[in-house]
Amino acid sequence: MQAQELLETYDKSGIVIKQFYLSHMLESLNDENLPENFKDFVKEQGIDNDTVAVMLTASPRTFFDVFDQHKIYIEILVNLTKADALFTYVINGDFMGNVEAILYNSRIEAERVAIEKAFEILNDKL
Repeated sequence: MQAQELLETYDKSGIVIKQFYLSHMLESLNDENLPENFKDFVKEQGIDNDTVAVMLTASPRTFFDVFDQHKIYIEILVNLTKADALFTYVINGDFMGNVEAILYNSRIEAERVAIEKAFEILNDKL
């Protein structure tokens, strides 16, 4: 699922994610060295779906903290029994009903799929 579609499908999760990052962004503005007009500009811009979608695509790992706060714990596991490292994910100690874990060629690919599942879980909790 594309990042933008993920935010629209799991809109409650999207709101929580945006609030989390907005609060962290505003917290980072508490710096005396930053001009007030820059702080005001950043506050006005906020965080929109496009920004979150870029973050999801580029670095899904940055979302782990948000899900941790909601007791949705993501683990990325590596399988070294093959010639190349393969990756899978576990959420809250469960392979999410998949007895034979699906293996991904890269860590970031496994993270993206795990984040998608975590969005669904969080949305159902809200």
